[in-house]
Amino acid sequence: MKTTIAQVGQYVDKEVTIGAWLANKRSSGKIAFLQLRDGTGFIQGVVVKAEVAETLFQQAKSLTQESSLYVTGIVRKDERSSFGYELTVTDLNVIHEAEGYPITPKAHGTEFLMDNRHLWIRSKKQHAVMKIRNEIIKSTYDFFFSKGFTKLDSPILTGSSPEGTSELFHTKYFDEDAFLSQSGQLYAEAGAMALNRVFTFGPTFRAEKSKTRRHLIEFWMIEPEMAFVEHEESLDIQEEYVCYLAEQVRKNCDLELDLLERDKEKLAAIKGPFPRVTYDDALELLHEKGFDDIVWGDDFGSPHETALAEHYDKPVFITRYPKSLKPFYMQPAPDRDDVVLCADLIAPEGYGEIIGGSERIHDYDLLKQEIEAHGLPLDAYQWYLDLRKYGSVPHSGFGLGLERTVAWLSGIEHVRETIAFPRLLNRLYP
Repeated sequence: MKTTIAQVGQYVDKEVTIGAWLANKRSSGKIAFLQLRDGTGFIQGVVVKAEVAETLFQQAKSLTQESSLYVTGIVRKDERSSFGYELTVTDLNVIHEAEGYPITPKAHGTEFLMDNRHLWIRSKKQHAVMKIRNEIIKSTYDFFFSKGFTKLDSPILTGSSPEGTSELFHTKYFDEDAFLSQSGQLYAEAGAMALNRVFTFGPTFRAEKSKTRRHLIEFWMIEPEMAFVEHEESLDIQEEYVCYLAEQVRKNCDLELDLLERDKEKLAAIKGPFPRVTYDDALELLHEKGFDDIVWGDDFGSPHETALAEHYDKPVFITRYPKSLKPFYMQPAPDRDDVVLCADLIAPEGYGEIIGGSERIHDYDLLKQEIEAHGLPLDAYQWYLDLRKYGSVPHSGFGLGLERTVAWLSGIEHVRETIAFPRLLNRLYP
């Protein structure tokens, strides 16, 4: 019976064949232990000299790291294994013998590993991170589809910037200027006016010259937009979504979390309600904690976000930021014209902002005024203004950064390990 490592539990005490690669091996005079992987998981294959032909045993002992092979054997329960099973090998058929595999079981430097990222993702820990990322993606679709959202695909090539910044990758679109998208939000708003509740999920690009452990040049964003939803209701949905992601990772990635030595009690504690703290109150709290250099109107940096999250020891919404810090499309607060109805969700354990969201301006004249005040070309945003011209409604949305969320839930320090092929300030290879 041909199967995969992930499915061997269905075949206890039966003989199966698995296509696999040799991740590592060790042997004594009488037994060879083969650490096998097939992309779905890892399992130990045991070759006992007294139970197989001498040629097979010698072949097992001489296998090289990352050689590919078909392995046939009897599936056994193994309580000592975190996986729960091992394979008593009865036959081997080498497909390709690898030579000089560069990533050995010894320690390697980060730059070396990044240069060999195409091979590094085969390792156990990197495999675990990719599986957790996959669970978050699956859970995202499950959550939003269960809530009646429609998936909308926004363009990657755009003629304008949602954030109104210069941190854009410029390209030529035949005889026009174009940019790589830094957000699907504006298009998602158009989708919400047609389909009520939508979400986009795609790559975004920021030409930000940052080298911090939280930043990538190319990253993936989940961006829901919701018609007839005001600010507080949007926060409720964000909270429910994040709690659902944490629950699904904890439920379905137990082996991966153990391999990464993630404190699962931290994930179990991710439950609502999350504190909702205004920027003003957060600033006062920071002053109490000794951050005397930050004044009203300053943005919060990594140390400030970390201090706020540690104070509450759970995700915390920071709301009503100064208008001067936020993009042009955010709805002003009804009682103050110097703050907007927005929120950043700050993750604990030093992972920083994972969600940014707001209620959007739905008044035509006000939005036009803000576009002009920010020095943006009115003609490029005319289609966006049209959304406020033909049946405008209150609406809200947010964006969750996938890689930061993967890093937080998996306990990985740097976002470069949360995507298969990261694009960093100094890295476009491989």
